Amino acid sequence: MNILLTGFGAFLNNDENPTEEIMKIFPISIYGNKVIKLVLPVDFNNAFDQVKEAIDEFKPEIIINFGLARGRKAITPERVAINVNDSKQSDNVGNAPQDETINPNGLNAYFTKLPLKKIVEKLNQKSIPVSISNTAGTYVCNNIMYRVLEYIDQIDLDAVAGFVHVPLMTEQKHNDDEFTLPLNTILEGVIDIVKCCL
Repeated sequence: MNILLTGFGAFLNNDENPTEEIMKIFPISIYGNKVIKLVLPVDFNNAFDQVKEAIDEFKPEIIINFGLARGRKAITPERVAINVNDSKQSDNVGNAPQDETINPNGLNAYFTKLPLKKIVEKLNQKSIPVSISNTAGTYVCNNIMYRVLEYIDQIDLDAVAGFVHVPLMTEQKHNDDEFTLPLNTILEGVIDIVKCCL
């Protein structure tokens, strides 16, 4: 079985991105299954291209995209992606779309294929902060979740797929009142999320 995991690089006022660090240290296999890891550009127009290439090449049975949600106080698997790009802040190449549809001919939304309740139960058992999120926002994270779920639907790929946001990692620059988790704790949570999907 092939497992495709993605993170993002630094963006906006975030000097680091814990999801990029996770991609660097995540094992190359889990229970004997190959793990393909990508770090995507924070770019509305080009982030999906790398994921599509990997999907076409490896036909993964698990696809999980990860992103940073500064201000959240838990690891938050997303329930739904909506067909909207809308941001007051630019991506890393200057795009700041306003009320644009991702695909004018696409569905209004796609729901995750991740086992949300199983993930919450597993992380709760380890006292890792976790909660289900009902909004992936309208920035690049939502865009990639929508486009991945749309694409696997179009090509009829039977894959467990979805998006998970993580909070700031303690190791990166942050204000004292901001919630953080140690990178090793985030990694442990991510590994357990993948195991829940197997």
